[in-house]
Amino acid sequence: MRTVFSAALAASLAAVGLGAQGRPDLSGIYDLATLTPVERPAGLTSPVYTAAEAKKLEQQTEVRKEYGDRAIKGDRDAPPKGGDGSAGAAGNVGGYNSFWIDAGSTYTVVDGQKRTSIVVDPADGRVPALTAEARQRAMAARNQAATSDQTESENDPGYEKAPGAYDDPERRPLGERCLLGFGSTSGPPMLPTYFYNNLHQIVQTRDSVVILSEMVHDARVVRMNQPHVPANIRKWNGDSVGHWEGDTLVVDTTNFTDKTRFRGSSSDLHVVERFTRTGPHALLYRFTIEDPKTWTRPWTGEYTWPETQEKVYEYACHEGNYALENILRGARLKEAEDAKKKSQQ
Repeated sequence: MRTVFSAALAASLAAVGLGAQGRPDLSGIYDLATLTPVERPAGLTSPVYTAAEAKKLEQQTEVRKEYGDRAIKGDRDAPPKGGDGSAGAAGNVGGYNSFWIDAGSTYTVVDGQKRTSIVVDPADGRVPALTAEARQRAMAARNQAATSDQTESENDPGYEKAPGAYDDPERRPLGERCLLGFGSTSGPPMLPTYFYNNLHQIVQTRDSVVILSEMVHDARVVRMNQPHVPANIRKWNGDSVGHWEGDTLVVDTTNFTDKTRFRGSSSDLHVVERFTRTGPHALLYRFTIEDPKTWTRPWTGEYTWPETQEKVYEYACHEGNYALENILRGARLKEAEDAKKKSQQ
């Protein structure tokens, strides 16, 4: 955090220089929470909602939120084995009350219209099909670590039939291990969490742009007007270099590690992001994904980042958390007890 604050100070000192260069200052704090999903829901054909449609859906969301915010009885019964079957890890055996969740309350507005999906190309609002190679990779990776866009509460389908991400210490989600933010919020591409901690802060200087994500405190440093690092250097968030095209900041990212695998991507993933100020208090964020080893064609998404006066708070992740250690200790104890019982039979 000290590094980010130092960069912020440098940005303020460089403000005159930025203005002299004729570049817009993108610095600020932005709230990425939105009801607009990455992909267009099944059955929808229009890329936008009418005002009436959006208002109805947003009101329904508000009602569900109010219902979920009700206090939970302290003397309630324990959930059934395997959970109650609702969304959440292991059938939602427990977790956050919805009071703590901020999944957004409105649909993103672009060009004055409320969008039905973040994906805008292909025109159907859906991510293109996987290549045959990607499908084979996905099958081979089924028992490996989770992808970078997995949310905190997601688990593999068929939980009762096959171990999932929460049944193997080597497969704990990257966000839960505090390596990357949940749901690709750290990016690239930088997507909404649909969960909580939605804020992102941009700090801009002459030579670099820092993008700080509130979720799991990821900080991307975009080096301006520089070449990419050598191909043998791989990074969790890739290697991001930027340049200006008019008033748009263009960020080109390559050199990903194969440990992140955004939506099953390969280490050849290439992401181009475009940040354009659309008004004094908003940015348009647009990204294009290209990975011929994973998708049959490139695809593009966009959504608005509204500026906010809210503060970014430190995300202290797993500070003094002994859960995993105790889970493993319990598993070893159970194995020893089971072995003892078997030897006595």
